[in-house]
Amino acid sequence: MKLQLLLIAAVTLSTASAFAADEAAHEKANFVPLFNGKSLDGWTQRNGTATYRVEKDAIVGKTNEGSPNSFLCTDKLYGDFILEFDVKVDRALNSGVQIRSQCKGDTPNGRVNGPQVEISNDKMAGYVYGEAAGGWMTPDSERKAHDTFQDGKWNSYRVIANGPSIKTWINGEQISDLMHEERYKTHPRGFIGLQVHGIGRGQGPYEVRWRNLHLKDLSGK
Repeated sequence: MKLQLLLIAAVTLSTASAFAADEAAHEKANFVPLFNGKSLDGWTQRNGTATYRVEKDAIVGKTNEGSPNSFLCTDKLYGDFILEFDVKVDRALNSGVQIRSQCKGDTPNGRVNGPQVEISNDKMAGYVYGEAAGGWMTPDSERKAHDTFQDGKWNSYRVIANGPSIKTWINGEQISDLMHEERYKTHPRGFIGLQVHGIGRGQGPYEVRWRNLHLKDLSGK
């Protein structure tokens, strides 16, 4: 009887492991890379004079003294999606990733605006800000200081934008669960943008790095 129980337990464990592996494979299915690891093909810089380059397997953004905010933006537009990426930023710099964003006047040099997922060392990482679009989208009452973002290290982000819902995770821990009908009406679709924050005279240079940028389209198109 004891041997039979051990065999049953072994089969059950094996089945569970196989199921977990299948679930993981299904979860990763249909993710596409946004960055080819070699060049910035498919991306266009908007606003500002920060510089962007490819270094090893990462996109590196570098501040330029006196420049306003700069954004490296996907040429393709996205609506509902799951976005995953890793990011590392110098301690003195904050940054962000734009989602569903636009250019004012729909012109190449227009001011970039829309939801931004915060990247920073100030305990506000992962919350959603309206870049040139009304300020914080995550309400003050929901922005709780946290230590999930690891200073000076690579941090893994996950963003699910589905209708008016925007959910974010950092290093596997959920940070924000936002419903924002108003912003969804104005920004239902747009580009992904990698921000290098503007700095004043006599500051920097500072750098921010992104790698493993992948997106899964949930629009069904």
